[in-house]
Amino acid sequence: MDAPIGHFDNATPAPDCLDELIGPVADAVRHWRGSVPADQIVYVETDPQWADTAVFVEHYGQELLEQSANCVVVAGKRGGETTLAACVVLSTTRVDVNGVVRRQLGARKASFASMDTATGETGMEYGGITPIGLPDGWPVMVDSAVVDLPYVLVGSGRRRGKLLVPGKAFAELPGAVVLEGLGVA
Repeated sequence: MDAPIGHFDNATPAPDCLDELIGPVADAVRHWRGSVPADQIVYVETDPQWADTAVFVEHYGQELLEQSANCVVVAGKRGGETTLAACVVLSTTRVDVNGVVRRQLGARKASFASMDTATGETGMEYGGITPIGLPDGWPVMVDSAVVDLPYVLVGSGRRRGKLLVPGKAFAELPGAVVLEGLGVA
């Protein structure tokens, strides 16, 4: 099949290639619920040597710069308790950790989680974390600009491969809340 965005040699509906996905992501696709059918989530093979954003868009399509999202793990702390959450923002923006995230989590302090925490708690590879297949109960904050796009390129849980996901599907992920201004220039 042709990828809905970008220029990829191989594009496959995610339910047809569960063996290419790590466990938590494959399970999330296998048990997918929502108005967007699971077969509209597309897995594309990518080469880790093209992982740097500038090289990636040069190789797979300049339009991807405006249609890509990053999923980052944040930690909110209050009264000795730590809450881990995911934030999904366009790759052309950064997460407003000290404003929107801190208020949404009701935390006194919020910061990006360490690489060891992010990978250890999600079971995903650093640089490939995706909001699909996160641990149960995690808050997932999604910038409204992500939801507005027809398709969004996001990690697949590992560095090799990406997912192309209809934007509106992010609003239906377990624990998802769509927020204005989560991603700032």
